[in-house]
Amino acid sequence: MTSQTRMAYPTAIEAIDLVKDYGRGENTVHALRGVNVRFEKGRFTAIMGPSGSGKSTLMHTLAGLDSATDGHIMFNGADITAMTDNQLTLLRRKKIGFIFQSFNLLPMFTAEQNILMPLTLAGDKPDRAWFRQLVRTLGLEQRLNHRPNELSGGQQQRVAIARALISKPALVFADEPTGNLDSVSSAEVLGFLKQSVKELDQTIIMVTHDAVAASYADRAIVFADGRIVADEANPTAEVMNELLMAERDRATRQAAAEAEAMPTASGPRHRR
Repeated sequence: MTSQTRMAYPTAIEAIDLVKDYGRGENTVHALRGVNVRFEKGRFTAIMGPSGSGKSTLMHTLAGLDSATDGHIMFNGADITAMTDNQLTLLRRKKIGFIFQSFNLLPMFTAEQNILMPLTLAGDKPDRAWFRQLVRTLGLEQRLNHRPNELSGGQQQRVAIARALISKPALVFADEPTGNLDSVSSAEVLGFLKQSVKELDQTIIMVTHDAVAASYADRAIVFADGRIVADEANPTAEVMNELLMAERDRATRQAAAEAEAMPTASGPRHRR
């Protein structure tokens, strides 16, 4: 899919010249370096990259969990970088869902109670038709009265997905959602994420280090050194692995070149 084709899709959220720095002076870490990217409504996007590339920082900043150093994030016509903490809290409660690597289910409650917890905490009544559609789509109809310790890892993660979707958020962030799962459970959860995008018209942005996981997405972005270095439509595991390997090779060559150029105690290092 070309950038021109993508423009046909409505925008869910967009980063404009987004910068995130940690520290000051010589110790400054440039986690995001002027990132420009838009994510489409009703689409499943994966963000990949090596550790320290900035992919998780991008997600946390887009979600308002971390502040931006510079730039803008446009969501539903508003710039969330200009919002107060209270405004961000209300935005996340009403418009954004989260799925984490650790399921974060409450062990003393049933699957149904865990799913409904965001509404319970907000004092809102559930839309029972939506609840039934969610549990049917996620295959949880026979597990609603089970507590987390009575569920498999894949089932627990599906409960966490239903919990993230129950309040009908406009946008769902998934942070390594299959990181604690075996390959069978991972495939199960990723299939359900893809299905929820298709059947429930959700918008999902998933951070992952797994090329196979990224292959379930409609689009995959590769991050390195705080920048987007690749943007693939309809990604395959093979293509994503190739892109990641190419980026690792580039980073290795760059590190070697920088080490070669560093001065030693006796002066600059010269090649022989």
